[in-house]
Amino acid sequence: MPFTRVELCVIRLSETGLEVLLARREQAPEKGKWALPGGVLRIDLDDDLESAVQRVAQERIGTRVPYLRLQTVTGGKLRDPRAPWTLSIAYRAMTRTGSLEAVPGKRIEALRWSAADAAVADGRLAFDHARVIRDAVADIRAEIQDLNIPFELLPVQFSLAELQRECEAILGRALDKSSFRRRLAERDYVEPVEGEFRVAAHRPAQLYRRRQAPD
Repeated sequence: MPFTRVELCVIRLSETGLEVLLARREQAPEKGKWALPGGVLRIDLDDDLESAVQRVAQERIGTRVPYLRLQTVTGGKLRDPRAPWTLSIAYRAMTRTGSLEAVPGKRIEALRWSAADAAVADGRLAFDHARVIRDAVADIRAEIQDLNIPFELLPVQFSLAELQRECEAILGRALDKSSFRRRLAERDYVEPVEGEFRVAAHRPAQLYRRRQAPD
């Protein structure tokens, strides 16, 4: 049976854009290198893949992680020197600055948040983790480009300007205001909250919320 690991690609949205949580490895292989936090799948402890991810997150970074999505599965004979054949299952999670209190845990010397694009370009990361981060960031941005918005990262009520800034921060570029609002209206994703406004520079801004699916 292959030696099976789960890796955590935890990405947060900060004021400057997307950041990824990196861990400095305490043990070989790749001792001392920065990598995605991860750990070995335990059939005696893990009921399924998501429970394995949450157990590893608790052990490695001291907290559970929100909004999990399966990112990729890779494997091969040369992936890890500890076993003749290794399977790696990477999950991604998303959060906001201040929402996740991560602390170094088991086999982790230190943790740091790094700009996601810089991590992708860092050839010193352990294993193939730069590629995993690259693919996760690309998938998130493709979803935003298609207006598949992670409403979980927003407050319950928000202005359209705040929503656009959120999408621009994830994409790393500006969006045309008229086009963004037209596409948003076509998708019928949000609805105004009657009587709710936020004071803006020139005039009160109507607040919106995610449109609820009909019962």
